[in-house]
Amino acid sequence: MGSFKGHALPGSFFLVAGIWWTGKYSLWHATRRNKNLGSTRLASRASQRRLEIIESSVILFFSVVGMLAEQFVADGPRLQLYDFAEKHWENLMNWQHATMYLFFGLAGTVSLIIHTTDTAPLALDRLMLAIAFFNEGFLFLYHLHGRSMLDVHVHQLLLYAVFGEALVAFLEVFHRGNILLELLRCTFTVLQGSWFWEIGFVLYPPRGPEWDLKDHSNMMFITMCYSWHLAFAMLVVGVLYCTVSCVVRSRLKRTPPMEMGLLKTRERDADSEDEIL
Repeated sequence: MGSFKGHALPGSFFLVAGIWWTGKYSLWHATRRNKNLGSTRLASRASQRRLEIIESSVILFFSVVGMLAEQFVADGPRLQLYDFAEKHWENLMNWQHATMYLFFGLAGTVSLIIHTTDTAPLALDRLMLAIAFFNEGFLFLYHLHGRSMLDVHVHQLLLYAVFGEALVAFLEVFHRGNILLELLRCTFTVLQGSWFWEIGFVLYPPRGPEWDLKDHSNMMFITMCYSWHLAFAMLVVGVLYCTVSCVVRSRLKRTPPMEMGLLKTRERDADSEDEIL
């Protein structure tokens, strides 16, 4: 991850995840709010389960890709943790990044098991996600020794999003389906993704002059820039939520009356809690 591409890769993962989660949770919330309009046809329990399985598989796949990239890039350790000949640890930074991907892979695996079988409690997927984010923050917290002032600062700002996301995911263990918590997690995810890109541009600018990593003015600007990224994340999540809600309600209003009656009959006995995956 010690390069521009190394920060752009996880940044892209988190941006896509944040946007995807926003659309998914907005759709599910809109369908729950408009059950009387026959919304089950837009997001049935079966379709929600399929989406969870696909999502878990994608998370697992990209986690494996991330681990392999950290191990087998040009200067990667290639699965060698300790060099016995030179008597030193081998590329511990890459190993830390691979460990971060490992925990997200575990979260994806657990979620996949939960939604394909009935062998584990449903809330375990949120707990594993919270642990994955906490582990990411824990690794980054002790990842900054001996670095320059601005380098440390941009990574410390990242920790606010990471630990915030871990806390929100943990709260979702007990308040599953709470749209405010879900959208807050989406906001932190988008923030984390965009900030990874910002770190890449600051520490490893692909073009243009390099940043003075010891200039206090740069620290002040970066702090303000973090607030802009937060505003951007909130805007993205808010616009997506409103767009999905409007589209769902618009489509349901165009449902023919006869079809609406059939849909209402099917939904009457549905347990609302079962619709929250």
